[in-house]
Amino acid sequence: MEEKEIMSFRDEEGNKVDFEAVAKIYLDEQGYLLLSPLEEDNDDMFAFRIDTNENGTEELNLVEDDREFEAVKKEYKKLLY
Repeated sequence: MEEKEIMSFRDEEGNKVDFEAVAKIYLDEQGYLLLSPLEEDNDDMFAFRIDTNENGTEELNLVEDDREFEAVKKEYKKLLY
């Protein structure tokens, strides 16, 4: 069985929130990470763009643009089928 990759973040109130890494996909050469909260009763999935900052460190930025999100969602669906 494959191990789940768990990532933890802090929400706006400073509470720890755990996410499971669902998939890493690429559109052109841009990477995206799809994360799903580990909370029960939560079927949400969030798309994060993997950006590199000026120090060369990778950082995750939530995809908020609807067109970009739909493109990521479409690519993810291709992986499923």
